[in-house]
Amino acid sequence: MTSLFALVISADSPPEAKDVVAGWTALWIFVGLAVAVALLCWSLVRQLKKAERAKAAGVYGDPVKGERGDGDAPNDQP
Repeated sequence: MTSLFALVISADSPPEAKDVVAGWTALWIFVGLAVAVALLCWSLVRQLKKAERAKAAGVYGDPVKGERGDGDAPNDQP
């Protein structure tokens, strides 16, 4: 415990506010993450459009819009 206390006391003081800068590395990491998010959003939109077209074509077993399959007709019998 005393060695931890001695380590804390012997530590250097924090740098001045004017000496702390984000730097170019942080900027490139931020830009890279922004590009990654943009690509993920673009891909999501494409996949959602593709799924909507497949649903409209009846790929998922749903009836095609405007057509009625077996069992979809209203019950006209008393």
